[in-house]
Amino acid sequence: IASRRGLLCSCARMKRQSSVQTAPVKKAKKPKPLLLPSIDASGPLLSKAARIAAQLQALYPNPPIPLKHDSSFQLLCACMLSAQSTDVKVNEVTPELFRRWPTAAVMATAKVPDIEGIIRVLGLAPTKAKNLSAMSKVLVEQHGGEVPDSFEALESLPGIGHKTASVVMSQAFNHVAFPVDTHIHRLAQRWGLSNGHSVEQTEADLKALLPECSWRDAHLQVGCVCMRVVCVCV
Repeated sequence: IASRRGLLCSCARMKRQSSVQTAPVKKAKKPKPLLLPSIDASGPLLSKAARIAAQLQALYPNPPIPLKHDSSFQLLCACMLSAQSTDVKVNEVTPELFRRWPTAAVMATAKVPDIEGIIRVLGLAPTKAKNLSAMSKVLVEQHGGEVPDSFEALESLPGIGHKTASVVMSQAFNHVAFPVDTHIHRLAQRWGLSNGHSVEQTEADLKALLPECSWRDAHLQVGCVCMRVVCVCV
């Protein structure tokens, strides 16, 4: 009887180990390939883009980063929260959010309902709370609690897309990037700077028309136009 019980226990352990080993592993997200420009980035259109850039520089010579933060982790969180929410609303909830969980290591220990309770006034709050928790845990487990400084690593994090990764790479790590959201996408079309039917295509068009050294400020300057609804004459 004892030997039979030992055999059953051994089989049970093997079954549990087998179930753990064969558990499905989530595939890493593949970043979307960068597109070629859809416009002719030369001649009159290039001059028009330069004229718009000059007017933006005159209007907003020192454009601020609209999302309040004290670290690259907090900027990453704020960018995640800004989807389908205004920067003003995000800035209303992040002080309490970061007071309670200022780092990835601390936020990784937070319960999702507690995070959701802080950000509930924002759109998609349940999903955002889950992503903040999951993202923090991945940072702790795979990156020592620090925000990685590469597009590939950032875009593999839960809830992080190319636009958010671009903002963090540009604003936190001074990497050459041009973040484009739906507001910038629409303005670029209205100004005739892009024929793109997607945010990714508009990003490629704007990068072709504007010099790299201006991308960081241009992103923030166009964002100021979106927030203040200023008409730039072209």
